[in-house]
Amino acid sequence: MTRPPLLLCSGSPRRAALLAAAGVPFERGPAPDVDETPPPGVPAAAVAEALARRKAAVAAARSPQRTVLTADTVVVLDDLALSKPADPADARRMLAALSGREHLVVTGVAVARGPRVESGCDVARVRFRPLRDDEIAAYVATGEPLDKAGAYALQGGAAAFVSRVDGRADTVVGLPVPLALALVADVERDAADDAAPPCPAAPAR
Repeated sequence: MTRPPLLLCSGSPRRAALLAAAGVPFERGPAPDVDETPPPGVPAAAVAEALARRKAAVAAARSPQRTVLTADTVVVLDDLALSKPADPADARRMLAALSGREHLVVTGVAVARGPRVESGCDVARVRFRPLRDDEIAAYVATGEPLDKAGAYALQGGAAAFVSRVDGRADTVVGLPVPLALALVADVERDAADDAAPPCPAAPAR
């Protein structure tokens, strides 16, 4: 019996494009509706993985016979997690804080099937050149920063702001593909083992 393709439960077209570029068969599912408030007591660098796991648990409960993939990205500056800005003023504040500085981009990935959830995260280090106030205002006016962690998109208009990336670009964009595929392989291998019929008992001599 052919297993249905991976179910990507994310509203992000960037994550879908990364999977498609890697040649991964998948279907799109709705993004889980979860509270994206960082869990209390979780270090900033671990927030993305914790939120990805939270999303995966909801997605797997909704589609228990499917292997589901979820992800979450946060920008970490001065040990504070920056997720999506609340409004344009918040986006301008975030970009001003990132100006001329180095920060971390952490993408957490979770893969689930039924009650089984596997997760991990990948980290990239990004440096912004100094930004002028008018550059920040013009970028925010495009609307692009409003649904992006840290208020910017490496693959979009903010590419001109970035002077260096140490790490995987797909982590910054929103899905470290090698990590995602490794987690999918682990979960599906275990699912196949669980579904295999038991070996027949050896005949008595």
